[in-house]
Amino acid sequence: MNILLNSLSSLSLKSPSTCEAHHDASALYISIFLCLGLVISYLPQHYRIIANKTSEGFSSWFLLLGVVSSTSSFFNIILLQWNAIACCRSLSTGSCLESLMGVFQIGLQWAMFSLVFILFLVYFPEDRKRTLHRPSSLHLDIPSTLTATISEEWKISLVITALCLGHLAISFMVSLLLLIFVGGPDESQLTNLWAGFLGIISMLLAAMQYFPQIWKTWKRKSVGALSIPMMMLQTPGTALFVYSLMVRPGTNWTAWITYMVTGILQGTLLTLCIVWHFRNKKLGFDDLDGSVLPPTQRHLPDENTRLLGDDRL
Repeated sequence: MNILLNSLSSLSLKSPSTCEAHHDASALYISIFLCLGLVISYLPQHYRIIANKTSEGFSSWFLLLGVVSSTSSFFNIILLQWNAIACCRSLSTGSCLESLMGVFQIGLQWAMFSLVFILFLVYFPEDRKRTLHRPSSLHLDIPSTLTATISEEWKISLVITALCLGHLAISFMVSLLLLIFVGGPDESQLTNLWAGFLGIISMLLAAMQYFPQIWKTWKRKSVGALSIPMMMLQTPGTALFVYSLMVRPGTNWTAWITYMVTGILQGTLLTLCIVWHFRNKKLGFDDLDGSVLPPTQRHLPDENTRLLGDDRL
């Protein structure tokens, strides 16, 4: 481990001779605004899960694709911006931080979304972690013979957790070894190909990420633990976020296309959640799990109120 750390340290000393401070006040202010807005936009989602003590309504596949996509994007931007990171040895602290705003933005995105996944696991509904079933027997089954086993949904969630951790470990080790023994993307075609591979993987997973969640939300006909305010804050800011990455020196389309695709799909999910929110409010259903609210918490029915029946199924 000490050899790897020393090698990485010596690599940082090899700052390019072309290291120059590039100051763009407008781009800097936009990046700072986006970083603050990104953190603020995720707070309603974190709060909603913690306050309700449930992650009901989240698709585990949506979270898997999101975590792996954001992790790939994070290592993609680190590799593409490695020269800027190395240049920090010869730049002032302010110039260094300004040159790395693109890395900070995607790093925050990865951290905030990963926290959603952690909260999903912590507040996974207890009654859905196990399932009751009767053991195979030739005798008459009675309630006392019911046994509980890990539910398929919780088992899938644990497998997904292992996959996310494994992907993080592999991405970190491969990127680290390439930077130490091969060099940055400007020095090695192999490193550049790996960075491009991560970017493309991130793009493809982001393109598929929202489909499981859109399908689950459509099927449940309720918002669940999803935060509408979070999506209302994030969706309009996607264009600005993409623009700030596009103007960063050293980046290419693989660094920002992910967020363009994600923004379009997130807007679709937002529209669906708003539709179900007002529908459930009108019919007297709980927005969290789709159950019928007690009379004191819903509007009194009138001649325009639809029969409950199977509308919420």
